[in-house]
Amino acid sequence: MDARFLGIPELTEPPSAAVVVDVMRAFTVAAWAFARGAEKIVLAESLDEVLALKSRRPDWVALKDGPPAPGFDAVNSPGLLRSADLGGRTVVQKTTAGTVGALAVQDASLVLCAGFVVAEATARLLRARGCGSVTFVVTGEDGRAEEDLACAQYIAGRASGAGEDAAGFLRRAAASRAAAELAEGVREGSHPDDVALCLELDRFPFAMVAALEDSHMVLRPCDVPSAAGDV
Repeated sequence: MDARFLGIPELTEPPSAAVVVDVMRAFTVAAWAFARGAEKIVLAESLDEVLALKSRRPDWVALKDGPPAPGFDAVNSPGLLRSADLGGRTVVQKTTAGTVGALAVQDASLVLCAGFVVAEATARLLRARGCGSVTFVVTGEDGRAEEDLACAQYIAGRASGAGEDAAGFLRRAAASRAAAELAEGVREGSHPDDVALCLELDRFPFAMVAALEDSHMVLRPCDVPSAAGDV
């Protein structure tokens, strides 16, 4: 598999297949939302769009980065979301990097959103789809976020059929700037368990596929059965 690793500013044309990686915390949060019963996640372009959608559909769950704010139901923290009851609900998510990265590749034929918690399922789906060329969007720090790059490289290796040892990739992520900021409480709207939850390898058995639905980029879980010969 031909893998490219690009930051959001480096995306100049739609890739054939894209894996948008945001470990800390957008797509760890998205995976937890699905695990807590959410039906779908609408990836919004702005906070104003989140509030506009929420005003039309009060039953939808409005989620943002940073501290709690009027009109929003949740913040971008797996530690705070893991006890929520989201059965059958639609979540509208806007974050600093993850949702921006997904919207930047919305014209790709396949868009997956990922973190370590869905790494193996993401790799299996890439193999199942026979993706020969994949662009991994490293969303944090304009492509320099070590936790996102480590996760992207790990998934790429697994998708290529390599028996990658996850330990080194997880150590890189644990030593990242984002992990330090979360651990030190620099980032508002966080929980003390956020770093550990973001570094749980393959916590969930599904991949997450984003596609345009009624002019919105919508993320949904996708079950990926294990195939004979997977390593």
